[in-house]
Amino acid sequence: MSFAQSQETLTIPLFPLGIVLFPGGRHDLQIFEQRYIDMVTSSLKNDTPFGLCSLQSGQETRAPGTRQSVSRIGTLARIIDWNSLDNGLLGITIEGTTKFRVDNCWQAESDLLMAEVTLSAEDRLEAEPVAFGEGYEALVEVLKGLEGHPLVAEKNLAIDHDNLWHLGWHLSELMPLDGAEKQGLLELDDAQSRADRLLELLRELSGEDS
Repeated sequence: MSFAQSQETLTIPLFPLGIVLFPGGRHDLQIFEQRYIDMVTSSLKNDTPFGLCSLQSGQETRAPGTRQSVSRIGTLARIIDWNSLDNGLLGITIEGTTKFRVDNCWQAESDLLMAEVTLSAEDRLEAEPVAFGEGYEALVEVLKGLEGHPLVAEKNLAIDHDNLWHLGWHLSELMPLDGAEKQGLLELDDAQSRADRLLELLRELSGEDS
């Protein structure tokens, strides 16, 4: 298991959102809550990451007196672009880098959710490429088809189609799956298990028997 091999830990702010981020995945976000504006400003100034965890309960914009529950498996995010939007909000583009496990979390005085996390030893952009043989051609075909969509093409994703990690990360993000299924894919700990599950889901989506 990749976390068992890792002793790398960080203390980071968490950004609870209704999306699941994978290494290599990119998302455009609009930032308007002051606590997250401060978090993004600090991240840009100090070149430090924050963690994105999918919401299990609660709203992205937390009202006073309410709580948010987040997944214990998330992904480090780095800001690769930012700009001031026409609506006056701060726009950022984030990229996932490394999967992590939340070991402890707490609400800071800044109202940010802070966490001590352990980083995955393998599920990260710097992972050694995993080559694959026959049986995964369908995943490559579907991914290349998804890349042709204009909204996906705009992301300028750097995809190695011969690397099973990349197939798993990007298909998990781009296939039309619900949040719980995407979170389940993120929580798988090796490239082949994720690819095998994606093949099962592909057969289900196409109406074939598994």
